[in-house]
Amino acid sequence: MQDFKIISLRKQPEKLDIFCNYFRKHRKNTECYRNLMQFSLESASPLPQWYLLCRHEEICGCCGLIACDFEGRRDLSPWLCELYVEEKYRGSGLGGKIIEYTANDARENGFQNLYCCTNLDGYWEKYNFSRILTGYYPWGEDFYIYCRSLL
Repeated sequence: MQDFKIISLRKQPEKLDIFCNYFRKHRKNTECYRNLMQFSLESASPLPQWYLLCRHEEICGCCGLIACDFEGRRDLSPWLCELYVEEKYRGSGLGGKIIEYTANDARENGFQNLYCCTNLDGYWEKYNFSRILTGYYPWGEDFYIYCRSLL
């Protein structure tokens, strides 16, 4: 685990293209992410934040910390979003490593809770999240909203 490090876009803004290319590889609507990432570099607000999990020069995963991930619950903030770990590294605790880094960053920026929106059940509890709500996408599919206290 000590070979792995987490890079914050805000701390290394010169890596904007690397961040955008990685998210483009794994996510839809990549232009939206590029805009959000560029905004994060220009904003005085602590949100949004973007992180890459790396092993030497290889990118192994990513996640973000954003103000709102679910339009209907703007009262809940911030949200851990886009957690992704490359398949060959799954099961090794690296998801937890980037979750902890993100939670610590949120805490240092004065937030009391951290939220996530997911259809996974049983994963988030391992990282001190509790399911608080069930939400519904406009097309009818449901998802879970989890919360983790940062106090």
